Amino acid sequence: MAIKVISFDSYLAAGAKEVNGEINVKPDPIPDPPPDGGYGWVCLVAYSSVNAFTWGVTAAGQSYGVYLTHYLSTSTYPGATDIDFALIGGFNFSMAMLIAPLVTIFARKYDTRPTMIVGAALMSAGFVAASFSSKVWELYLSQGAMVGLGVGFIWIPSMAILPQWFDKKCSLASAIGSAGSGIGGIIFSFGTQAMIDNISLAWSLRITGIVCGVMNTLSALLFRNRNKTIKPPQRGFDTKLLRRYDVMLLLAWAFISMLGYITVLFSLSDFARSIGLNATQAAAVLAFLNLGTAAGRPFIGIIGDRHGRMETAGIATLVCGIACFTIWLPATSYGATTFFAVFIGAIVGVFWMTVGPIAVEVAGLVELPSLLSLSWVSIVLPTTFSEVIALKLRRPGSGKEYLYPQIFAGVAYLTASACMYELRRSKRHQN
Repeated sequence: MAIKVISFDSYLAAGAKEVNGEINVKPDPIPDPPPDGGYGWVCLVAYSSVNAFTWGVTAAGQSYGVYLTHYLSTSTYPGATDIDFALIGGFNFSMAMLIAPLVTIFARKYDTRPTMIVGAALMSAGFVAASFSSKVWELYLSQGAMVGLGVGFIWIPSMAILPQWFDKKCSLASAIGSAGSGIGGIIFSFGTQAMIDNISLAWSLRITGIVCGVMNTLSALLFRNRNKTIKPPQRGFDTKLLRRYDVMLLLAWAFISMLGYITVLFSLSDFARSIGLNATQAAAVLAFLNLGTAAGRPFIGIIGDRHGRMETAGIATLVCGIACFTIWLPATSYGATTFFAVFIGAIVGVFWMTVGPIAVEVAGLVELPSLLSLSWVSIVLPTTFSEVIALKLRRPGSGKEYLYPQIFAGVAYLTASACMYELRRSKRHQN
């Protein structure tokens, strides 16, 4: 039979898929644009909470930084090395990103809320299990792998929700939501140190697990997606997207910028100790970093919506690299380190603030979940091994123990900014 393409109105008028022996092909309807608000504001609150009780807890610049400093300065796990603890923290990121294709498919089959509730249970169980661990391999499985898997099931489905509700305000909404990690980080960086000092390491882990389980479950119940309207394919690993030059540039920016991000985030607390600061001051440095994150990210979102998401991401990535050389590298005092923490806190996580809106510009709203899944997979290696590299680059006993990690982070950010500027140039040429 002959194939004939007819208009949408004609198709509706015909009232059938086959008319007069011909197959009428219905064109794909364009999904309704995001409403720029409505129930999206509720989703924004839920997304901010998710960031507070996932990355605000697990990232090294947040409470894991306190745990990392404690593990490095005590013999809680005999025979464990600094590389072990760096990998355990890296697992929080890498395991979450590694399972992105599986989570994307799981969310397609079972929807967003059930997927996130599974993650809340896994994350909570991981922290509680870590509180009973006595060997470092048990910590790998609990505070490393299980917590990381939980974060993946919670956060990955939530990341694709806000762009479904916001268009012109998408960067602002994403930035406000991601700033939740800073708020959570402030709470948990101080709270974790206080619990370790006044209660115990074990109960600190248990309380963290219980609080995160409850809050992430409540957040999951508040989320509502627009998948019925948008009908995203939600492919776990879309090889067709990998054939595109702009997609590869976006993934390169993600990969390389994560080398710098993890190095800064995981190293800052121990760097503070290396220049003579005490545990309380090191925890305060992390709190100031999170203050910068909470206060600065919304402004980055406003700039992104007004002046372009790619332009903003490129400039912020470039400034991160420059700051590593001009502020962090010469820092030798509490004041200088605190200033760097506040300043870098606002922009160091530029990837998390902008990847969603930029992915929409690169591939469109329908392909957003598929492209984000590829983005998460692309950062598995840097999130796993960046701090391992940084620790190997340290020079213990020298006057500048973190000199080479600082250079490594700065070079990574400068290189990543070049990838983003090439992506911007490429998209402008296409248009």
